[in-house]
Amino acid sequence: MYDYLLGGKDNYAADREAVREVVSRAPDTPFMARENRAFLRRAVRFLAASGIRQFVDIGSGLPTQGNVHEIAHQVAPDSRVVYVDIDPVVLTHGRALLAGRPGVAVIQGDARRPDDIMDDPELRKLVDVDRPVAVLMFAVLHFIDDADDPQGIAASLRAAMAPGSYLAISHVTDDFDTGGRVRDAAAAYDSATSQITLRGRTDVLRMFGDFELVEPGLTTLSRWRPDPNATLPPDADRQWCYAGVGRKPG
Repeated sequence: MYDYLLGGKDNYAADREAVREVVSRAPDTPFMARENRAFLRRAVRFLAASGIRQFVDIGSGLPTQGNVHEIAHQVAPDSRVVYVDIDPVVLTHGRALLAGRPGVAVIQGDARRPDDIMDDPELRKLVDVDRPVAVLMFAVLHFIDDADDPQGIAASLRAAMAPGSYLAISHVTDDFDTGGRVRDAAAAYDSATSQITLRGRTDVLRMFGDFELVEPGLTTLSRWRPDPNATLPPDADRQWCYAGVGRKPG
């Protein structure tokens, strides 16, 4: 569904139908998908410029044009990137797309099992967990319901990361919902493979634990370090997705 929202070709008829249902309820959904992608680009550039050379992108989807490895390599060609997704189709196609690319891998992993991800032998071939790493969870944690303990997942990842590491998160919210449109759009995912759980600012902040939030802190997608001379969209302060990057002290 996300691929289709971004104008990609790696999607199915059921994905396209589900997206049409979501967009009928929240017409700005494609715009928000693009803003989430733009946040990814800015965050990865910032992390690479800050000296990070190891990236673990959890819930990545297919690593196609404009994804983490391309952005990181523009800043630091020696960056190593591991994409993680639960979908076996992503594993198959991702490995085919990235065949022959040094320093990039795709592994199958469940975000609900963070310890298994960080201990995966294929990940360990590229990532030294005793050195700073950036763990990316863009538009992932809202697909994990409370019963699966997203706070515990985030805590496990933070504990596995060396001092100086970073955690980047984007997460949908109904804090600025008007007329229930965001809740209505989220309900369209009830028939999808994964459902959406909307969370408020306090819950999203807790996912960073004791990590120090990078300026400007937890904000909306467009407000997180916009590109110089960028024109912010209307209602940038009230977008229905939070964005933030935190650094582990030490």
